[in-house]
Amino acid sequence: MINLTVNGRALALDADPAMPLLWALREDLQLTGTKFGCGMALCGACTVHLDGQAVRSCSTPLSAAAGKKITTIEGISTSKTGRAVQAAWTKIDVPQCGYCQSGQIMSACALLESKKSPTDADIDGAMSGNICRCGTYNQVREAIHSAAVALAPTKKGA
Repeated sequence: MINLTVNGRALALDADPAMPLLWALREDLQLTGTKFGCGMALCGACTVHLDGQAVRSCSTPLSAAAGKKITTIEGISTSKTGRAVQAAWTKIDVPQCGYCQSGQIMSACALLESKKSPTDADIDGAMSGNICRCGTYNQVREAIHSAAVALAPTKKGA
C-alpha cells in the first residue's frame, strides 16, 4: 500500500510503486484532468504539484509521491492562487483546444506561489516546459500577469 494525500484526501493505493503517478491519478483515482501528452516529461500536459512543486506526473513514480501532498487540476481551486489563475484563464479566454491547459494552469500556479510579480522572462522560463499546439502563449502570459495583479495585496488608503 502506498499512502498519498491527493487534493486534501488521505488515500492508500495498492499499486506498483514504479507506476507513473499519472496513471495512478487517472486510472485508479479517476482524476482525468491531468492529461497524458508525451510520456517523457517534455510537454507539461501531466503537470501536478507535489508538495507545492510543479512536477511531470508521467515520469514521477508513485513511490516518489508516497507521503507527500499531491494537488491536481481538480484540487487547484482550493487555493487563492488557483482560483485567481483559473479566473484569469477565463477572463483572458486562454484555451483553444484545451488539452494542455490543466498543465499550463498547474505550472502558472507554482510560478505565482514562488514569484508574486513575475516578469515576462520569469513567465517564459517557468512555462517553457508546457507545449501548446494551438499557440496560446501570449494569452497564457497575459493571464498570469492578470492573476498576479488580482493576487497583489491592496494598499489601504490608496
